[in-house]
Amino acid sequence: MQGIKRKVVYVSFYEAIAIALTTTVFYLLGYSMTDAGVASVVASVIAVLWNLVWNTGFEFWESRQIRKGRSIARRIAHAIGFEGGLVVFLVPFFAWWLQVSWWEALVLDAGLIVFFLVYTFVFSWVFDRVFGLPASAMPQPVTQGQSAR
Repeated sequence: MQGIKRKVVYVSFYEAIAIALTTTVFYLLGYSMTDAGVASVVASVIAVLWNLVWNTGFEFWESRQIRKGRSIARRIAHAIGFEGGLVVFLVPFFAWWLQVSWWEALVLDAGLIVFFLVYTFVFSWVFDRVFGLPASAMPQPVTQGQSAR
């Protein structure tokens, strides 16, 4: 599976699971089911938009790399970049919606970041195992007169 279809399937599965997990976490932390649900859905919409932007940029960069494939280091960089960018968008939203200080929102988001760093890594790995690597990460065949790198 490649292109936009791959991105839509990836984001749909990723966010459906993320909404269920995030709603549960917020509810267990004492927020009402309404606040938990709205925070989760809005965070999901923000994450979907960021995910599309981040993965498009990452795959653009990745396609220009000499070394193909997705090493552990590349997967870690992908997860950290995604989660780091998401913090910029979610902390202000959580502070406003949950009526907490920016510090409390950052601490709340930090807990989610730790969880989602692992979740993003594992989800992407499983997704690639089930659906195969995107074209950007596939080794290119060596043609005559071209050396393998």
